[in-house]
Amino acid sequence: MKKLLPLLIVSLAATVAMPAFAAGTDAKSTEAKSSKMAECNAKTKGMSKDEAAKARSECMKAKPAAKPSSSSKMAECNAKTKGMSKADAAKARSECMKAT
Repeated sequence: MKKLLPLLIVSLAATVAMPAFAAGTDAKSTEAKSSKMAECNAKTKGMSKDEAAKARSECMKAKPAAKPSSSSKMAECNAKTKGMSKADAAKARSECMKAT
C-alpha cells in the first residue's frame, strides 16, 4: 500500500497536467492566427465588402516568406566572390553573410 500511494499521486498529477500543457500550445497558435487576421484586416481598409472578403481570404492563405538557409546564403556569397583574391574574397564573403 505504501508503494502504491506515491504511484497514484504521480499518475494523478500527470493526468491533471496534460490538458493544461496541451492548452498552452493552442494559445500560441491562436495568438499567431489572431495577429495575422488583424494584419489582413488592416490591408482591406477602404475595400468593398466582397473585395475585402476575397483579399482577407488570400492574405490568410499566404505563407510568410521563408528566410534563406545559411547554406544557400553561403553558396550565394561564394558565387559573388569568384575571381577575387583570397583576402578580398574572405572580406566580401564575411560582409555578404552579415547582410540580411
